[in-house]
Order: sequence, then structure tokens, then C-alpha cells
Amino acid sequence: MFKFWGDGSAEAMERVSQIAVRSTENFNWTFIFILAVVFYVYWNEYKKKEFKTIYAGFALYGVHWLYEICNAVIGKITGYPLWSVSNQSTTFILLIGVCWELSMMFSLAGIISYKMLPDDTSKRYLAKGNFKGFSCKLTGAISMALLFALFESFLAGTSNGSFIWVYKWWGVIPVFITTYIPFFLASNYVPDMAPKKRNAFLIGEWGLVALLLIILIPAGVI
Repeated sequence: MFKFWGDGSAEAMERVSQIAVRSTENFNWTFIFILAVVFYVYWNEYKKKEFKTIYAGFALYGVHWLYEICNAVIGKITGYPLWSVSNQSTTFILLIGVCWELSMMFSLAGIISYKMLPDDTSKRYLAKGNFKGFSCKLTGAISMALLFALFESFLAGTSNGSFIWVYKWWGVIPVFITTYIPFFLASNYVPDMAPKKRNAFLIGEWGLVALLLIILIPAGVI
């Protein structure tokens, strides 16, 4: 059921070679429903003036897109990306490593992570005497990263190849450390930055995402 590392198998390589990026062959109306749910969540947060949760959502989602662009570029250069999604597991593939359903989940993951923090986001766990303890933001980021890495290992073990790992050195541990921890650090720390730093981060992050997509998609790289 769970798969912890890529196996370099011919089956995995064949599945990657068959991926049809941005094909509408499997498209169905769940695409619209999921979009409506995401829109509702963000609009609801806006109406309640919960701007920090919106910043958290945007911060993580932007990091997610930068990672997916990088993964697609790696796939173009080396022949295989670090992770892929199969045609059979989705209604629409945005880039070789991310489908619509997965991407929309990540658009909400930052909001969920930030909302799971204590009301006082400066809280530290196990603080005692001279020991300052552990930041709730860091602890939350590591916990969420571990949960997501373990769930990805389940997806990698599904019979339809919901997630495909080709490289034998890529799996749960590198996903946990190099991917998901940065995701949730962004969602947990960016909202509480000083406004100028926070705005600079978000504008720079999303500006880079837009620039890369505008250049690399028409060029056929991703």
C-alpha cells in the first residue's frame, strides 16, 4: 500500500512517457466543483477579514508552483521528473508533476496549516527555564510536512500510479525534507512578517511564477 522510494522500474518509466500534459481527454465537471470550493474558502476568509490566512494560502501555493515548475524543467532536461502524476488519476494535468485536484488542494493547504496554529502564533512548546522551547510555527510545519510525505507515499503505492517516482534515490525522506517542510514554513511564517517584507515576498514569489510560466510554457519546456 505504501511506497517509500522510487524503483526505477520500466513500468514507472512507461507511465511517465504516456503523461499527456494539459490534455482534456479525461476532463469532467469535478474540475468546476473543486474550483468553486476553493473560491468559496478564499472569499469566506476575505469577508471575515482573515487576511493572514489568505497570505498563508498564497505563500504556500506560490512555493508549490515554483517547485512544480522546477520539477517539470528537471523532467525536460533529464528525461524524468522527480515526481509525476498519471493520466488515469486525474481530470486534468497542469504540469507533469501536478494535476488540477492536487494543485487545488495545495491552494488550501496553507490556510489549513495556519489555522491549525494556536491563536497566539508566538507560542513555544516545552519552554522551561533557560530553554526557549520549540516554536509552534516550526513544530506545525514539520508535523504537516510529515503527514503530507506519508500520504504521498500512499499515493505512490496506488495501482493507478497516482504519484510516480522513477528515481531510486527519491522518496519519502527527500520529499519530507526538501519539499514539504519549505511549503509549510512559508505558510506558517510569512503571514506574521512585517507588512513590507511579507508583501515583497508574495509579490516576488508570484511574479517569478508568472514570468516562468509565460516563458517556459510557450517555449515547450514545461
